[in-house]
Amino acid sequence: MLSEAKFRDAIVEMLCRAETKLPKDVVRALKQGKIREQNPNAKLQFDCMLKNLELARKLGLPMCQDTGTFTFFIQLGYGLKLNFDLKKALDKAVTQATRVVPLRANIVDPFTRKNTDSNVGIGQPSVHLELVPGKKLSIDLLVKGAGAENWSRFFMFRPADGDKAIERAVLLTLVEAGGQPCPPTIVGVGVGGSGEIAPTLARRALLRPLDKPNPDRRLAKLERQIMQAANELDIGPMGLGGRTTVLGVHVEKAACHIASLPVAVALQCWAARRAYARLINGRLRVEVPR
Repeated sequence: MLSEAKFRDAIVEMLCRAETKLPKDVVRALKQGKIREQNPNAKLQFDCMLKNLELARKLGLPMCQDTGTFTFFIQLGYGLKLNFDLKKALDKAVTQATRVVPLRANIVDPFTRKNTDSNVGIGQPSVHLELVPGKKLSIDLLVKGAGAENWSRFFMFRPADGDKAIERAVLLTLVEAGGQPCPPTIVGVGVGGSGEIAPTLARRALLRPLDKPNPDRRLAKLERQIMQAANELDIGPMGLGGRTTVLGVHVEKAACHIASLPVAVALQCWAARRAYARLINGRLRVEVPR
């Protein structure tokens, strides 16, 4: 049986790996972006990003001073018996990681602005729990800094507005954001569901590796269209101009009411931090996605 101590250790390891090492698909995309660029400012920004990643990996330190907020997407099997409180164990692990990685204490009360000094607070870290058959336990971690998080957007369109409205919503968000979310960004788009579901879809979309195609052919086509249009905006790395404004566009969908078309946009900065853990033979194995 998975113990609480082993569970907490795995969560701390997830946070450490996510903060200090980017997934290989993101690193490849950054290197490819540098090759495509002709703008010297854009090339310089890519050089700085790649050097930053090298130092973070060698020193074992966070790649960005904004170590972000944490969203955990958890699939828990009906048949898996845990002898501890999952949410309390997550909170303890985040508190521990804040000390040992170390992480900047980012979580405050929204009114008093008093810092919890632990990255734990009401609703933080965010946890999305899905019950599934069997004895499965899988945990996906998304780390988002405020530069990208502040440009989350939600739209309610008419059902007849269709794909063009979705594309316009993404492009409007990117133009208004400029360099503030630290581009090149990854764009998560949630289509359908409701005012509650669409933003969660957009965040979940950011977990898909850049080199993994969308299995839905229509959504894959929409992703390509939006990405092409976004990279013609000349916002470029860190907003200084260039051909690479986004590294990828990921669209997820859910069924919605006949009279509505909810669309949410979630941006992830170039430091697209994520990690996952899977329960294998009683051990929670942690990886930064390759």
